[in-house]
Amino acid sequence: MNRSRLIATTIFLMLTAMAQGEESAWKAGAAKVVITPEEPMWMAGYASRTQPADGKLTELWAKALVLEDHTGNRGVVLTLDLVGIDRTLSLTVCDALKEHYGLQREQIVICTSHTHSGPVVGHNLAPLHYLLFAESQRQAVDRWVAAFRQQVVAVVGDAIDKLAPSHLTWGSGTATFAVNRRENPSTTVPLLRSEGKLQGPSDHDVPVLAVHDADENLTAVLFGYACHATTLSGYQWSGDYPGYAQIELENKHPGCVAMFFAGCGADQNPLPRRTVTLAQHYGQRLATAVDSVLMTSLMEPVEGPLRTKYAEIDLAMDSLPTREEIELNTKSENRYEVARAQMLLEQIDGGVPLSPTYPYPVSAWAIGNDLQLVALGGEVVVDYAIRLKTELAGNRTWVAGYANDVMAYIPSRRVLAEGGYEGGGSMVYYGLPTVWSPEIESDIINEVHRQIDVESRSGTENLQINEPK
Repeated sequence: MNRSRLIATTIFLMLTAMAQGEESAWKAGAAKVVITPEEPMWMAGYASRTQPADGKLTELWAKALVLEDHTGNRGVVLTLDLVGIDRTLSLTVCDALKEHYGLQREQIVICTSHTHSGPVVGHNLAPLHYLLFAESQRQAVDRWVAAFRQQVVAVVGDAIDKLAPSHLTWGSGTATFAVNRRENPSTTVPLLRSEGKLQGPSDHDVPVLAVHDADENLTAVLFGYACHATTLSGYQWSGDYPGYAQIELENKHPGCVAMFFAGCGADQNPLPRRTVTLAQHYGQRLATAVDSVLMTSLMEPVEGPLRTKYAEIDLAMDSLPTREEIELNTKSENRYEVARAQMLLEQIDGGVPLSPTYPYPVSAWAIGNDLQLVALGGEVVVDYAIRLKTELAGNRTWVAGYANDVMAYIPSRRVLAEGGYEGGGSMVYYGLPTVWSPEIESDIINEVHRQIDVESRSGTENLQINEPK
């Protein structure tokens, strides 16, 4: 090779390396804020409670992770130690983030842990909680929500202020304490587990996204698991097992913000349960699963752009009840049916007819060329994660439930047909007028594929995508 060709080749290789380095460059920032109520408030998730919270096991947190790719495109993941968030509050938060930081809706994912040891969150689960409260109790909820909204907006700003050059890696671990609660009576779980005879589908993957700064310090870790946060049912604030897992990881990695998202665990429970010791135990097991991924040399770098998508689809309900049927429910011996009926009648009398559809949120992000983060609203059963991983990219497809708007249980077609609590019985507690249409699963899955397909055509060709079945 002559000298001029050698120089040209060297320059080409240098420019190529520089371009590749630029494309794989990330900035990231993470921050957190305590959102534990400071005044006595009622707790969310269980109908059996008879008084407000009277103590605290752990703080409750709102945490924000801001990612920025080499083009300057940003995405924000919010994780909240809450049972859920309703549509109104979610829209209000997103509008404020747009006003303050210019973030568009598709750049925001709001994940709740679904802890049943947190506060009532506005009108989420309204017939179970808010609608039955005395006025003083409603005012306490309203005050907390107003303060919470400001805290969430501020913590995103803190994370943006901390944006710094970072590198991202990912991996996937395993934790096996989640049990399909529809298929395994809780009293038999220890024996069935010891005999290897647990029934029904579960998702035991533990996806992990690690953020290191330029000095190799772990600054944030985002991880998920598909299981109800229902180990505890007492009167003390707690993040339940996800809270304990985050505490454990932050203790092991000083300076790190550990963030949890709930997977499709609507039909999954941590079993056995009901003791603080068990909540700590499950948190330790989950943290160990995350740490086993962090400590391995097999974590893969996240390279490529960040692409964010979001849409709300008109998710169809089954046949709507007549006014006569709703009025009949106001005479029910079930006070939650009465509360829902009164709420629906008030809506109708206010000139807003019952809608045959619900604006259901679906978000699909491509984080680099390898990872897909799908965020689905509501309490999503495990069938969705299993199906999407099969049809998309296996353990490179991360499916979060309880995201953006927790409006109801989201059964698969199978669970809807089987019925039971997840299949339809729970709708009364969320205030929706009837069960979902049998097309629910296909409508949601098709929207995920539509968004992923758009991302693929936009430049994430490395993702392994199969056609929906």
